[in-house]
Amino acid sequence: MIVCIAEKPSVAKDIARIIGATTARDGYMEGNGYQVTWTFGHLCELKEPDDYTPMWKHWSLSALPMIPQRFGIKLINDEGIKKQFATIEKLMQAADSIINCGDAGQEGELIQRWVMQKAQAKCPVKRLWISSMTDEAIKQGFQELKDQGEYQSLYLAGLSRAIGDWILGMNATRLYTLKYGQNKQVLSIGRVQTPTLALIVNRQKEIDNFVSEPYWVLATIYRDTQFTATSGKFTSKEEGEKAFSTIAGKPFTVTDVSKKKGNEAPPHLYDLTSLQVDCNKKFAYSADITLKLIQSLYEKKYTTYPRVDTQFLTDDIYPKCPQILNGVSQAKIASQQKYLPLIQQLAATGKKLPKSKKVFDNSKVTDHHAIIPTGVPPTGLTDMEANVYDLIAKRFISVFYPDCKFSTTTVLGEVINEDGPKPEKIEFKVSGKEILEPGWRVVYAKDAKNADDDDASDNTNGNDGGNAGDGTGNGAKKEVVEERTLPSFVKGESGDHQPTLTEKWTTPPKYYTEATLLRAMETAGKFVEDEELRAALKENGIGRPSSRAGIIETLFKRHYIRRQRKNLMATPTGIELIDTIHEELLKSCELTGIWEKKLRDIEHKTYDPAEFINGLKEQINQIVIDVLSDNSSRRVTIMTEEDLKKKPAKKKATAKKAPADQMVGKPCPLCGKGVIIKGKTAYGCSNWKSGCQYRQPFSQM
Repeated sequence: MIVCIAEKPSVAKDIARIIGATTARDGYMEGNGYQVTWTFGHLCELKEPDDYTPMWKHWSLSALPMIPQRFGIKLINDEGIKKQFATIEKLMQAADSIINCGDAGQEGELIQRWVMQKAQAKCPVKRLWISSMTDEAIKQGFQELKDQGEYQSLYLAGLSRAIGDWILGMNATRLYTLKYGQNKQVLSIGRVQTPTLALIVNRQKEIDNFVSEPYWVLATIYRDTQFTATSGKFTSKEEGEKAFSTIAGKPFTVTDVSKKKGNEAPPHLYDLTSLQVDCNKKFAYSADITLKLIQSLYEKKYTTYPRVDTQFLTDDIYPKCPQILNGVSQAKIASQQKYLPLIQQLAATGKKLPKSKKVFDNSKVTDHHAIIPTGVPPTGLTDMEANVYDLIAKRFISVFYPDCKFSTTTVLGEVINEDGPKPEKIEFKVSGKEILEPGWRVVYAKDAKNADDDDASDNTNGNDGGNAGDGTGNGAKKEVVEERTLPSFVKGESGDHQPTLTEKWTTPPKYYTEATLLRAMETAGKFVEDEELRAALKENGIGRPSSRAGIIETLFKRHYIRRQRKNLMATPTGIELIDTIHEELLKSCELTGIWEKKLRDIEHKTYDPAEFINGLKEQINQIVIDVLSDNSSRRVTIMTEEDLKKKPAKKKATAKKAPADQMVGKPCPLCGKGVIIKGKTAYGCSNWKSGCQYRQPFSQM
């Protein structure tokens, strides 16, 4: 008898139907020479400390670090799991062969291998490896079963990850709880969760310590078009006013008009992280909710395997694409075949579907390709599932459309003042972008404005001067060229203009949202806008695409972070915990990213699992020594559910120290509504956004 083991009952039933195992038994299906059974995700886990020795049952600093000589697994203590495992064990011990039908990924491999080890299965094992749950994919998978040995490195990577997390998590959590915790509350430390928390805390400190400063921007309006001075911003009003007086009343002359045509390729297909990012930006779905929704679409056969970190397809998918598009064209969302006109437009060209290297690249795909529709027309979707499917379907359709063609016009101008001892010149610039042929953009025509708004807010930090980026505050900022058509300018033309000097104030970097946090985790905290470079940094990201949502949820459950609208805010517990941890190895994204790279190398057979584990053992030894030698009386405040319900703003206000500057905080003498704030060169009013013009330069005090 051949025993097939799947990861969920629903998946097992689909497989059983395809291979003819149609008789229901207690805990499995049977027929046609097969028995198909299932797990419920993890049935086994690594043993807990007291399973190795009674000495480790009670938490004690003297027992640290806890390093078992040999790690073992045990059954999770749950009656339902015990009952199902007894069925699996009985089937496996009588089996002629086993087919591992677990999810085709690192975690799926680990789940099933542990069950087979615990059941002491001795027969040969084959591996079913599929990227979608359609009937066709399952049939093809059974025709092309692999030997389980081909996936040994995948299992070793998953095992190394689990053991590494045990070594660091079990030891560091006990160490910090006993040393710095209060009232026996657990301070949870994790290999990925702690650096992720550090990202949020460090961003929050940047914001809290940010001092808003005024600056002035010189611009001028010529022929109803605003040109901005290329010299940049002025840090004092005096400088700005001097420049303003230089150009006032003097003619504006156009010095150069240049047009440059360009092409914009369609966006890449989705991997899990980019899908979670878009769902958070467009629908405010958490990473965890998006993962559940895409997993549901996969199990319903509407989309391909979701836990992927590639945005490319393999060459063998290309011949299937017309059939997939045909299936998508029949999909009804809100009773409308909304994709049919877009796909008909593709078909109307009469050409073969293009095969771009930006879409089809075998070298960029390891276990699974990007997330795409399967071609099975979806029915009965919830609104949330429909939203996720819509993103995936549109993205898939768009990659077969031509590039968007545009023209960028840049106009340079100058104003020369020849009244002084030597001529003074100030240069100006304006750019405009004109769409010549929309190409793939027609797929997104209806939500183009929202997408542009999202991109603008995601790519800039709103401080106009750019002192903190989206990922780590490194000052990277993308120039946004407005999509507008400029009037026709001619080099050498000249005329009157209306100069303006606008006062602005620098603004702090933005709080992380789940979208921007996922991007930061993907690139180990480095802020990168370039998609190719970001893809290269994925190798050193922290956490796996499939685990990042769970890490963020863990931070919520531990009361280390809280949501304020879409923003992620660190709680006092989260802030104090990161402040308490002096060991960079525990909270550095970069160092954790290096460990993640080694786990990927284990999977690719280029790094030794024993070396990874030994490195972590040395790391935890050093951390224990460092923490035990700390003679300070530091403690971490513990947040309760009641504390989280309180408004954080009030607590923050009482915690603020009185300003050392006696001017700061006094009522504004001009409007009486705001209070005095301190800039770089002058005092101003906090009510400046509402129009208060109070300003007192330091030089006049």
